Amino acid sequence: MLCAYIIKGMCGFANTLVFSTMLSFGTNNIAITPLELLVGYPSNLIIAYRERKAITIRVWIPLAGLVVAGSIPGTFLLKNGDTTVIKILFGAVVTFIAAEMFFREIKKERRKSSPLLLGGIGILSGLLCGLFGIGALLAAYVSRTTDNNSAFRGNLCMVFIIENTFRLITYSLTGILTIEILRNALMLLPFMLAGLIAGMKLARVVSEQRIKKLVILMLALSGISLVVDNILRLIS
Repeated sequence: MLCAYIIKGMCGFANTLVFSTMLSFGTNNIAITPLELLVGYPSNLIIAYRERKAITIRVWIPLAGLVVAGSIPGTFLLKNGDTTVIKILFGAVVTFIAAEMFFREIKKERRKSSPLLLGGIGILSGLLCGLFGIGALLAAYVSRTTDNNSAFRGNLCMVFIIENTFRLITYSLTGILTIEILRNALMLLPFMLAGLIAGMKLARVVSEQRIKKLVILMLALSGISLVVDNILRLIS
């Protein structure tokens, strides 16, 4: 938990990668995803408030709408569907996007992404969040529409706040969120706060370039872990 939220404090996402990967060895996604949602919700509020001067409505509002739209089918798939193959497909997409970001960073390109591409990433982001609470595709979207780490983290967490609020409602209505999960989340909150504070302090002293590389690395690890873990599930 501490490691997950140190990373969250530094780059605004990827806490789910660390947290869910550790728990997925012995726990189903239907228990992990709502637990991570409850623990992560206040962390998004804290980061968004801290980076409020860098937040831009035109960046997070359109994405929030797309994400909410994608979260609806994602939530019902989490409740009723076999999500192993979907995870593999999403993992491949996230890995591809991370590779594209890496090579674009090497070339120092600042090309504007097409609205069609950004719209597709937004819808897929919502589906991925609804299913697994994973914000890797959201990070890929926001990285294309912001110019610095503060704007990236602030706008990303604003989208997370809207998406998290929507999922809290849908998870409650569909019975995914239980009293036991709420109790476990309350016990984990102090560890989340400790890790988040440490991560935010590190973000102030680490260079923008290193943070950007960390974001790309976290995206790549997110995608690869989704693919590998679920291929092993299929063949086991």
